[in-house]
Amino acid sequence: MASLDKSFVTDSVWKPDLFKGKVVFVTGGAGTICRVQTEAMVLLGADAVILGRNVAKTEKAAAEIASLRPGAKVLGLGNVDVREIDSLAQAVATTVSKLGRIDFVIAGAAGNFLSDFNHLSSNAFKSVISIDLLGSFNTVKACFSELRKNKGAVIFVSATLHYYGVPFQSHVGAAKAGVDALSNALAVELGPLGIRCNCIAPGGIEGTEGMSRLMPETGHGASKVPLARWGTTRDISEATVYLFSPAASYVTGSIQVVDGGFWHIGNFMGDLYPLVILNQNSVENLKL
Repeated sequence: MASLDKSFVTDSVWKPDLFKGKVVFVTGGAGTICRVQTEAMVLLGADAVILGRNVAKTEKAAAEIASLRPGAKVLGLGNVDVREIDSLAQAVATTVSKLGRIDFVIAGAAGNFLSDFNHLSSNAFKSVISIDLLGSFNTVKACFSELRKNKGAVIFVSATLHYYGVPFQSHVGAAKAGVDALSNALAVELGPLGIRCNCIAPGGIEGTEGMSRLMPETGHGASKVPLARWGTTRDISEATVYLFSPAASYVTGSIQVVDGGFWHIGNFMGDLYPLVILNQNSVENLKL
C-alpha cells in the first residue's frame, strides 16, 4: 500500500499546519484510499479518528498514522458499523470527548465485489446499498451537530461506475449514484448552515483492493487512460486537501472526478464485451 510520509509537507503545494486545531472523522479509515486521505490531513496539522469493523486493524492503522506527525492525535475505533446509527453516534461521542470537536467528515466506508445480475442476490444488493448509501447518510447524521457548530465540510467517496453501464457492478453503481444524489441534496440543504458537501469519485487507483479485484485484464492497461497512467492514493489525497481547504470555501455540491479522464472512454472492458456477459448467462450458469 502506498502511504504518505513526512515529505508530503515539504514537497506538496499545501502549507504546513493548514488544518491545525481541526479534527477529521473518517469511516473506512483503515482502508487504502481513506487511510491515505487521513494521512494527508494529519500531516497538515489535523487530528483524526478512523472507524472500521476490524478492531486490531483499525487501531494499528491509527497508531501508524499518528506517528507521521509529532503530537498528532489519531483515534482508531473498531467494531463500528456504519449501517447502525447508534454505533456511529457512540463513535462521535467518543471523538468529541477525546479530541474536542469534529470539523471534517470523510464518508468512505464501502463494500464491493464482482457479480452479474443473474447471480446477484437481493440480500447482496441490499448489503452494498446499506454500507455505501445508508452508511453515508448515517455518518453525516451522527456528525451533524458538530458540523453545524463548526461550519464543517463533508466529502463522500463515490465512483464513476454509474456514469455509464458497467457490467457486474449494478449494486455499486446504484449505491454510488445514490451517494452523489445525497451529497447534492445536502449541499443545498446544509449550505445555509455553513456546511459544505462534495464528492470525490476515484478511478482506477494503483495498490488498492478494488483495483486488483475489480479491474478486468483487458490487455490495454493504463494506455487507454487519457493521462496515460493509473491513479495513486496521493492523487485522491490532494483532491481531499483541496476540498477541505479554504481554497474551496465556495465549492459545494460538486463531484470531483479523479481518474485521469478515464470515464470518458467508457468501454473499459474492451474485447471482453459481450462474450463475458453471454458466458455468465449461459444455460450452464443459469441461476433460477
